[in-house]
Amino acid sequence: MVSQQPRWLRGDQSGYFRLLGAIRDFLDSFANSSPARLALFIFSAVILVFTALLSLPAAAADRTATPLHDAMFTAVSAVCVTGLTVVSTATHWSFFGQLVILLGIFVGGLGTLTLASLLALVVSKRLGVRGKLLAQASLNNASRLGEVGTLLRIVITTSIAIEIVLALVMIPRFMVLGEPWWLAVWHGIFYSISAFNNAGFTPHSDGLVPYETDLWILVPLMVGVFLGSLGFPVIMVLLQLKWRYRKWTLHTKLTIAVSLILLVVGTVAWAAMEWANMRTIGNLSASDKIIHALFASVMTRSGGFNLVDQSAMGSTTMLLTDALMFAGGGSASTAGGIKVTTIAVMFLAIVAEARGDSDVRAWGRTIPPGAMRVAISVIFMGATLVLVATGLILAISGEELNRVLFEVISAFATCGLSTNLSAELPPEGKYVLSALMFAGRMGTITLASALALRQRSTLYHYPEERPIIG
Repeated sequence: MVSQQPRWLRGDQSGYFRLLGAIRDFLDSFANSSPARLALFIFSAVILVFTALLSLPAAAADRTATPLHDAMFTAVSAVCVTGLTVVSTATHWSFFGQLVILLGIFVGGLGTLTLASLLALVVSKRLGVRGKLLAQASLNNASRLGEVGTLLRIVITTSIAIEIVLALVMIPRFMVLGEPWWLAVWHGIFYSISAFNNAGFTPHSDGLVPYETDLWILVPLMVGVFLGSLGFPVIMVLLQLKWRYRKWTLHTKLTIAVSLILLVVGTVAWAAMEWANMRTIGNLSASDKIIHALFASVMTRSGGFNLVDQSAMGSTTMLLTDALMFAGGGSASTAGGIKVTTIAVMFLAIVAEARGDSDVRAWGRTIPPGAMRVAISVIFMGATLVLVATGLILAISGEELNRVLFEVISAFATCGLSTNLSAELPPEGKYVLSALMFAGRMGTITLASALALRQRSTLYHYPEERPIIG
């Protein structure tokens, strides 16, 4: 039967399919060479799209085009779920601009390899073996290959469900506080997405300061940030196995254990250091001080929301915050940093070496040497990036080391806490921090996965010789 469609329409369709085929072949060549390279390309493209959107006059409240360095910095901060800002989110951006930022946070929170696998699904209409491998890598090999397509849907639906619950909790409070219903709904949605994705963007010009003792607002934010920092593999294990602790995976046990330890230690240490500081919490009641300390401990692990002026904290508190930001959250999560499992593996290796054990063990499992090599690589590369970026910002800004190091670690760990140095930097300084946020988001997830997968089989071994260490 002869097709009744016009020839020009049939031509367009054939051209459309050829274009899809070309895109699919291009993605296949990228994925064949390296999943990390594909993720790098996808994330870069996403950032460029959001930079272009934020550069539009419609994105600014005054309807003038935002300078490229400010638009790019904001786009990178949103897509990399960091939260550092160089202009006020509430006053500089229009509703369209804030909507673009919120969409960037949601997209970036899914992770680089998840985005790559979803793109492969959209282009080819199915998730082939290569797409499943990408998605499996994004979930840190937490699932069998045949279940990856289902788990991708679970990741997205779980994210949306948690964000909806958080929004429904906060919206009534904003209405009680006198906001119009439509503004309360917008603020509830914005804060819920920003919290679960550990982004730290706030749609209020004075941030969370008006709510510094309002548990109806603070508790949902802390819960959202903490859940987001655990990571999707952990959340899926908790959904499937609930509180049957013995059946949890080793990754889940390590992530939750170290996260809780850092939460408690951070709360106690932050409270002790700032208890008498009149510039932060010194004039508050004991209960409010504890709330501030708990909130700070949760947010320094990558949440980015703050109740006190970060530059008003003591030097020791800033150093503690640096350490907690560098540690970050769980692997394959919306948090940044070097990840808590990296810290756990290195600590267990040190304990095993001190005891003279040949194996590194935890909860009846042996951790392979390859995992320790990845952990060492992540720590070393993270420290190197922070060192190089700190030197560059020092040379560009001429600011004191304490303030620069705080801003640099916050950018690398995609945390978003700031002493307002980002807004004061010249364009070249903003580009350095943008590159650091990008490297931190890519390096802590994709690079670690790429290192774990990049193994070569050799048919020979050189003779062993042990150098002197220590």
